[in-house]
Amino acid sequence: MGSPLFDVLLALQLFHLLFLVLHDWVPLGRLEAVRAADPVDKRVRITLIGAVPVALGFAASLAWVGRTYPMWLLDALAIMYAALLFGELRAWWIPYLVRPEPLRAARYQAVFGRTHTLFPARNGIRPNTLHVILHAATLATVILLAVAIIARM
Repeated sequence: MGSPLFDVLLALQLFHLLFLVLHDWVPLGRLEAVRAADPVDKRVRITLIGAVPVALGFAASLAWVGRTYPMWLLDALAIMYAALLFGELRAWWIPYLVRPEPLRAARYQAVFGRTHTLFPARNGIRPNTLHVILHAATLATVILLAVAIIARM
């Protein structure tokens, strides 16, 4: 399969995996959230819930490098990343752009209030730069998967 589309798709999957495994654990200065906001057991649980499906998808993709990805793999990746994008929209962008959620806004202010941001506050939320990068990568992944699936039809 060695096409640029699948090379980029693999790179985006690796980015997601590294982000999900490391972002709550590695100090990143003004890009990081306050690690003390969540106890270790909660951070472990959140890391596993996010990273295990992505790791499985990435491992399956690696197994098919250089060959035609089977449709089941493209479908599974598309479902997983679409669900991830939906969660990101629900957690960040809907409360930011559409419907205020005061409790979520208060938590985000406590956890992400001192992190770097590219956007002004709206509805009490300011999406931080690190999450904006993640969300852009998720959207790009969903688009590439849609292109790959359409090309296979």
